[in-house]
Amino acid sequence: MSPAIISPSLPAMREVFAGVAGADLLIRFALTVTSLAIAVSAPVSGLVADRLGRRPLLVFSLVLYAISGTAGFFVTDLYLLLATRALLGVAVGGIMTAVGALITDWFDGPRRASFLGRQQAFAGLGGVVFLPLAGLLATVSWRAPFWIHIASAAVAVLAVRALRGEPRVERAAVPGRSPRPRHRMMTGGILGVYVLALVATLAFYMAPTQLPFLLRSHGSGPTVAGAVLAGSTLSSALGALAFPALRRRITTPHVTAVAVTLLGTGWVLVGTAGTVAQIAAGLLVGGLGVGLVVPNLNLRLSETAHPDQRARVLSGLVTGIFLGQFLSPLVAQPLIQATGIAAAFTWTGSAMAAGAVLAALASWPRRTGGSHANPTENTAPKGRIR
Repeated sequence: MSPAIISPSLPAMREVFAGVAGADLLIRFALTVTSLAIAVSAPVSGLVADRLGRRPLLVFSLVLYAISGTAGFFVTDLYLLLATRALLGVAVGGIMTAVGALITDWFDGPRRASFLGRQQAFAGLGGVVFLPLAGLLATVSWRAPFWIHIASAAVAVLAVRALRGEPRVERAAVPGRSPRPRHRMMTGGILGVYVLALVATLAFYMAPTQLPFLLRSHGSGPTVAGAVLAGSTLSSALGALAFPALRRRITTPHVTAVAVTLLGTGWVLVGTAGTVAQIAAGLLVGGLGVGLVVPNLNLRLSETAHPDQRARVLSGLVTGIFLGQFLSPLVAQPLIQATGIAAAFTWTGSAMAAGAVLAALASWPRRTGGSHANPTENTAPKGRIR
């Protein structure tokens, strides 16, 4: 839910802080500065998780999330609000890095793919609950949605009670795979995954940063904006649930191509829509793509990373995703000024879909023969909670 939870409040925030120099852009930064903080802090979180353990990082970050998230309700200065949102980003970076490392420590093979799909599905279902609630609360006060962050305190208590120790991770080499030297943590393939995550998220995050203003031009308020955004998170959950079955049938590059094509097609539908219902339909299609691409990239990295470096490698994916979120309004703004919000969605979607189709066609001759699941992967859990 973070940082998109305050998206329905953006128009009201712009009116409240209208007297601040550069308020129009700074208000959008209230949404995306969290993403920048996540991107910057995630590599440090990965190092902490590998050196000190996943559990301490997770519990600390959950507590920090509750404190910094609810702080936005109380502050009255725009720059102080931006500071609390940045601190929230540090917490999110720690949470995502610790959780991703725990999942890939516990599971391997098809079970890992299945659980990563479920993780993304629950993220989408969380949006179905929290985004409409945020839209409803925003009609009462633009500050009210900040209270939703207090839910993290309950999760912190659960983490303390449930995670009694670090998972045992098998360090033995998998048959058929050559050992990965510790000094070769970064490869071209890993960096390529990071870049793809950045670009896909940059496009997708046009929804929470630009959609409230597009919907306002159709006469819709924050409640409708929250509901429409929640629809995209619901379709994202459905896409994530479908990911394990799709991954068993086609290769990782082709799953990525399908996902990005869906995202691009959805954005074309949003940009060419004449009604709110058509905009919602476009978001549903785009959400399906995002539901597929995130667990697919996560799985790719978890299969590549050495166990001793897994948290650091996965933290780079977190950085790519949230750096894309932060850059989204900056990159989209010149296009919006030149063409308008609707046309910006159309152009972005067309470029994404065309690029995905060309990439799939280019890789097809080298990737044939049905399912490409690795037969050497162990399907048993890699560790248990002590």
